[in-house]
Amino acid sequence: MQNPNRPLPPLDLVRGFEAAARRLSFTLAAEELFVTQSAVSRQVQALEDYLGVKLFERRHRALALTEAGQAYFRAASAALAELRAATQRVREATRAHVLTVTCTVSFASIWLVPRLGRFRQAHPGIDVRIAATHEVVDMEREGVDLAIRDIPSGKEPPGAIRLVGERMCPVASPAYLAEAKAPLSKPADLRRHAMLVFHDSQGRWPWLTWAAWLEANGVADLVPASTLTYGQYDQVLNAALHGQGVALGRMSLVAGLIREGRLVALFGKRLQLPRALHALYAPRSATRPEAQAFVAWLKAEIGEPRKGS
Repeated sequence: MQNPNRPLPPLDLVRGFEAAARRLSFTLAAEELFVTQSAVSRQVQALEDYLGVKLFERRHRALALTEAGQAYFRAASAALAELRAATQRVREATRAHVLTVTCTVSFASIWLVPRLGRFRQAHPGIDVRIAATHEVVDMEREGVDLAIRDIPSGKEPPGAIRLVGERMCPVASPAYLAEAKAPLSKPADLRRHAMLVFHDSQGRWPWLTWAAWLEANGVADLVPASTLTYGQYDQVLNAALHGQGVALGRMSLVAGLIREGRLVALFGKRLQLPRALHALYAPRSATRPEAQAFVAWLKAEIGEPRKGS
C-alpha cells in the first residue's frame, strides 16, 4: 500500500518540466505557460534537485531527455492529463449553468457588454462570464466554452459558425458633423478633418487601418488636417462618439451605433473585407444547451446586413 503522506514535488515544477519535455524547449514551454524562459529553467533545475537526477541533457541550442527524464515525463504527462480531466469534470458539475465566452477587448466593450442584458432576460438561468483578451486562448485548457473570433475567408476551422461579414466605413458623431467648419461629403474632404487612428503595435490587425480604405476610394495619398492615435480600437470609437474626429468603423461593431443615431456612416461606400466574425465551440461545449442558446442569440442580434445597408 502506498503511503499517502509521501512528499510530492510542487505542481508548478512538474508543469514546467512536462511542458519543456513535451516541447523540448524552455522557450516554447515558457510561452505556453506565460512565464519567462528563465523561470522554466529554474523550475526544471529545482525538480532535478528534488529528485536527485538529471532530467535533461542540455546540448548546444537543444534539449534531450535523459532516460530518467523520459520515464518521469510519461508519468507526469499522464498524471497531469488525468488531473485536468478530473478538474474539468468537477467544474462542469458545480457550474452547470455557467458559460465562459472569450472575445477581443473591443468586441466585448463595444458590442457584447451593452447587449448582455437582453440575453440575461431571455435566459435568466445562464451565468455568462466574459474573458476579453487579444490573445488566442487554448479553450480546453482555459475552460472556455465559446470563442468569438475574426477569421479570414477560406481559413475557417471545422465547426466555425459565421456571424457577420466585415466591412469598413468612416464614421463620426452627429455633434462632430454639426460643429465641423469644413464640408465632409466625399472622401477627399478628410484632408480638412481630424482622423482617429488605431495604432496596432503588434500588427495583429493590418486590415484595420485607413490605408486600404483610402486607396479603395481613390485618395491613397490623403493627409488629414490632424490625427489622434489610440492603442486600442475601442478607444478609437469612444473618441468618435465624443466628437473628436472621424474613425474608420468596423460595421460588425458600429452598425448598432449607427442605427441608434450615435454615429453617422459617411460617404456611402463601404469596403468589404475577405473576413468575417465567427463563433467557435470548444469541443466539450458543442452540445451544451447554454452554448447553443448563446450562439443562436448572437446570430439573431448581429445578423448579416441587408444589401445596400
